[in-house]
Amino acid sequence: MQLIGMLDSPYVRRAAISLRLLGLGFEHRSVSVFSTFEQFRAINPVVKAPTLVCDDGTLLMDSTLIIDHAETIVGRSLMPLGGAERLHALRVLGLALAACEKTVQIVYERKLRPPEKQHAPWIDRVRGQLAAAYAGLEAEIPKLPAAAGEAAIGQAGLTSAVAWGFTQMMLPELVAPADCPSLAAFAADAEKLPAFLALPPV
Repeated sequence: MQLIGMLDSPYVRRAAISLRLLGLGFEHRSVSVFSTFEQFRAINPVVKAPTLVCDDGTLLMDSTLIIDHAETIVGRSLMPLGGAERLHALRVLGLALAACEKTVQIVYERKLRPPEKQHAPWIDRVRGQLAAAYAGLEAEIPKLPAAAGEAAIGQAGLTSAVAWGFTQMMLPELVAPADCPSLAAFAADAEKLPAFLALPPV
């Protein structure tokens, strides 16, 4: 299998770390949807990161679908199987993915549009959504198992840590660690795990 995309994307990184935690071997190819657009299009005409090239040549897109496929292969999940624990993990995962999405929207607005065409009310709205996502994560993270080891961290914690790192890398002025101390501490512990260290966001 080949995982295509840059690890500075939270979606590529969460997929890559998930594959590693699940024990699946894969080749990571750092191909950019921007600077190497044509190279990416030659692999996947949709040019969507991450893209997983399966052993039979099938192309899978979207980190959640790639992770679902990986879990099917190994016969185990990084999510709780049921009950209140799974419901809570789904809520945390939704908040983390929302934080990723809102960070990406602000970054794209700032970097891809000329200043005179940036729409301030839209950016303010998305910033509010981003702040709400992180407020929700800060409230929910203490209810997750601590990121004390790779066997303990699940998909909700994994994605929360990746989201936090991405926002801190791209928009550090918008969400301060002092505003989310529990999440910041959780993410710092997660970043010390071998799977995270092996797949840095660069």
